[in-house]
Amino acid sequence: MAHNQYELLKQRRFLPFFGTQAFGAFNDNVYRQAIIGLLFAMGISTAERSLYATLAPAIFILPYFLFSAYAGQIADKLEKSKLIRITTTMEIVIMSVAAIGFYFKSLPLLLVCLFATGVQSTLFGPVKYSLLPAVLRKEELTGGNGLVEMGTTISILLGMMVGGLVFRLAGDNGPIVAGALIITLAICGNMVARQIPYAAPGDPSLKVNWNPIPESRYCLSLTRKQLAVRNSVLGISWFWFFGTMVTSQLPAFAEVFLGGDERLYILMLALFSIGTGVGSLLCERLSGRVIEIGLVPFGAIGMTVFLLDLVWQTYHPATVHGVGFHAFLTNSANWRIIADIILIGVFTGFYVVPLFALVQARSPSNEISRVFAGINIQNSGFVVLASVLAIALQMTLLKIGDFTMPMPGLTVTQLFLALAIFNALVALLIFSIVPEFLMRFLSWIMVRALYRVRVHGVHDNIPEEGPALIVCNHVSYMDALILSASIPRPVRFVMYYKIFDIPVMRWIFATAKAIPIAGARENPDIMREAFEEVEDALRDGQLVCIFPEGALTKDGEIAPFKSGVEKILAACPVPVVPMALRNMWGSMWSRRDSRLRRARVPRRFRAPIEVIAGPALPPSSSAEQMQDVVQALRGDQA
Repeated sequence: MAHNQYELLKQRRFLPFFGTQAFGAFNDNVYRQAIIGLLFAMGISTAERSLYATLAPAIFILPYFLFSAYAGQIADKLEKSKLIRITTTMEIVIMSVAAIGFYFKSLPLLLVCLFATGVQSTLFGPVKYSLLPAVLRKEELTGGNGLVEMGTTISILLGMMVGGLVFRLAGDNGPIVAGALIITLAICGNMVARQIPYAAPGDPSLKVNWNPIPESRYCLSLTRKQLAVRNSVLGISWFWFFGTMVTSQLPAFAEVFLGGDERLYILMLALFSIGTGVGSLLCERLSGRVIEIGLVPFGAIGMTVFLLDLVWQTYHPATVHGVGFHAFLTNSANWRIIADIILIGVFTGFYVVPLFALVQARSPSNEISRVFAGINIQNSGFVVLASVLAIALQMTLLKIGDFTMPMPGLTVTQLFLALAIFNALVALLIFSIVPEFLMRFLSWIMVRALYRVRVHGVHDNIPEEGPALIVCNHVSYMDALILSASIPRPVRFVMYYKIFDIPVMRWIFATAKAIPIAGARENPDIMREAFEEVEDALRDGQLVCIFPEGALTKDGEIAPFKSGVEKILAACPVPVVPMALRNMWGSMWSRRDSRLRRARVPRRFRAPIEVIAGPALPPSSSAEQMQDVVQALRGDQA
């Protein structure tokens, strides 16, 4: 098992796939930029180059609308490594034909091949993301997606740079060099793909529906089956909208508002791409190797804040023009601008990586490729919408009778300002519809601010689906938040009803659908309702966590487990997962040396604590047996 995401790069189950997708993204962008280089070499007019710049993205993205439904079905039906080998072989054929197009300087043939690369990318997309949950453990999904996102982002950037340099460096031999380069890269990608190990198909008995319209609708419907997945998909599509809007405006932004020469936008794109890659890689460390959707609001907040700061600094056009790389970087007045662009990328990485991981973790394995096919269809629509909207907002029409005159619309910085505001509104919409995102964010902030958490055995012993009863020792009022931040699935906690009176905590626990409970003597009605709600949740296939001691420990030792847990299991015989919290005694909100009503500061700020899960126990286990197992898991470290 990999202990961090970088260990995955040493393992065959991940490295060949990582290399394959990196080669693919790199080659696609080398090809697209090399076509632009050819247009310059041929002396094509600015108007014709502009027409290509408008047509090329549309030609490339059209197959996502036409063929994603087929791609999702095929990816669910076929063994995944075989399908990747097929798609990379397609790439060799397409690039061989494209090389002929370069040699004869045939723009129509190059555009046909561009459409074909879009088809190949459409087929590769669903298998790309459905392969990860097939070969990675749940705790590796965030890190694996971070690496994939980083690799894709950097490959796109390098591909654009290399493709743009081919005709400059090769001169008259540019068409031959460009053709040889894209064929070589396609062959390399295919050779690496052949090292990908076997990955079982999701649904080999699936019958492919060749009617694209109803199948596309079905793929889209799969993305909406679960509320959290549906809104994660919406969040991913918004990421594509946001990224398209920002990157498409960077050339004009660099020239008009930064005073840059014709190449400065490449630096801006590089900074944004590097930031996105860094943010993607940091997700695993910040999440503690769980799928932490609390990072999504964190990312959305950062995207808005730093985009607003960028607008604040560059709202008016530059008074100096022709600034190059060196002059821009060495001018200290620009360092804050550089930091803003990098940090927008960093927080974009925080935003999108957990969304991909959540969709992978919560989608059924026999449908996951079609789920990502639906995502691709929706993403394509958002990309097109971003492009059209950017053009529409930057140019308006003044109509007076039969007279129509184009009028200037929003400037780039005004467009960025609108985007920052819309980003905040979209985030609020998603988090209001699915409070789990915001709840996890608040609990993540609180837990990470107060503790350094290490998790052991959770991914091995918590069932991926179906009901289970979790039993754990009870040391502090933070126990439920710590456990919820460590367990990848949503958990219903049974908690003393008066804890719902604590500000902030009340909202968090209510959002998490915690179950209030009271003692039989204190309030028998609340106790009866709690047992009924626990049984309903278990019958519904949910995870329920109970602290069988019935109260916080007063001395750091585990109190006898109460028999109520046996009553629950008698009504709903489900697996029992024992868990233990270590080193919590003496940390903030425990009872050590203080009464609960006394204000106090933590003995150890950011104290190191551990969360341990053991193998599941049978439903017939007694409360005493559960207590012994939890005691053994905790050991001597209270």
